[in-house]
Amino acid sequence: MNLKEINVFIKNSVENIYDEIVKVRRKIHMNPELGDEEFQTSKTVKEFLKENNIQFEEIINTGVVATIYNGEGKTVAARADMDALPIFEENNVEYKSIVTGKMHACGHDAHTSIQLGVAKILAENKDKWKGTVRFFFQPAEETDGGAYRMIKAGALNFNGETSKKIDAFFALHMAPEIDLGKIGLKYGKVHATSAMLELIIYGVSAHGALPHKGVDAILIGSKVLEFFQSIISRKIDPREEAVISIGSFKGGETNNVICDKVKMLGTIRTMSAEIRSLIMETIKRDLPKFVESLGGKVEINLKEGYAPVINNDRITEFVEKNIIDLYGKESLEILKEARMDVEDVSYFLNEIDGCFFRLGTRNESKGLIYDLHHPKFNIDEESLKIGMGLQLKNIMEYLK
Repeated sequence: MNLKEINVFIKNSVENIYDEIVKVRRKIHMNPELGDEEFQTSKTVKEFLKENNIQFEEIINTGVVATIYNGEGKTVAARADMDALPIFEENNVEYKSIVTGKMHACGHDAHTSIQLGVAKILAENKDKWKGTVRFFFQPAEETDGGAYRMIKAGALNFNGETSKKIDAFFALHMAPEIDLGKIGLKYGKVHATSAMLELIIYGVSAHGALPHKGVDAILIGSKVLEFFQSIISRKIDPREEAVISIGSFKGGETNNVICDKVKMLGTIRTMSAEIRSLIMETIKRDLPKFVESLGGKVEINLKEGYAPVINNDRITEFVEKNIIDLYGKESLEILKEARMDVEDVSYFLNEIDGCFFRLGTRNESKGLIYDLHHPKFNIDEESLKIGMGLQLKNIMEYLK
């Protein structure tokens, strides 16, 4: 097929299964499951694959890897995350979550449904492409990095073999900050890397009227906040992106006792693993001495989070051409700034040349304006068509 024929085929195919995929998306949306609890979602995925004669294997309990073999040729992979969030949904829709306190507030229900639609169309039209396509249905993106665990468990292997290389990787994320019909594309660094921070500061209790007889852990904690910001402002090149955020500061039980213990929880986010390491090493080396100079002691627990998301320039340029060819230049939105939130798709991109792009879902006329992780987040379901179409375009053009 030539370019025009491929585009017509893609748009017609997506239109034909749109209603079916909307039903799948709404079923998943109504039954949200948290990370590593995606048993019903995984069952829905596997039933859909079975109905369409697509081979699959289970991995790390709720994960699924589906593979379509279609003769000699290159190999392409795609990924969809499946987990929901511990949020009470506030949308008034017929497919509202029926699980109290859980909600698909990050669009993973749409990611999974789009990927199932793409798999179905490719499986039914093997005469139009050659090679192999692998689909990763991933648990626990929101929690402890299901992508890393899938890879460690052998998701990239073929029948136990590591010799067959995956040539390209494509993944998407719903984007309520981008208007419906547009696709956001970023070259190079896309998402930050992170680390989790937990501190326990120990002081000495005393009567509130006699503070000089104690060591105020709350006062030390306030100085520690300043210490963190001095790392950002004086240890890091100002041209680098980095932020330390403390989200929890707890200490003391009453109003007339000097606090002897403070617990602080926070995150470190940077655009490179090197800067993250610098910050973590500075905290471990210098913070104990700083706290001791104020009369206290500190326990430090630091844990590395996800790796940074970095798109491959060659594959990103390939996706850019596909967006323009399939949907027109007006549909392309080149993103200039990286996001400081994290995404464990980074682990796939560390192993495979690929591109992670953002699919516009915002529609102000329908009130679809809320950001990710908001209790009123929802998508314009027309975006399912656009997502399926572009993923089909990416895969078919790469494998033609």
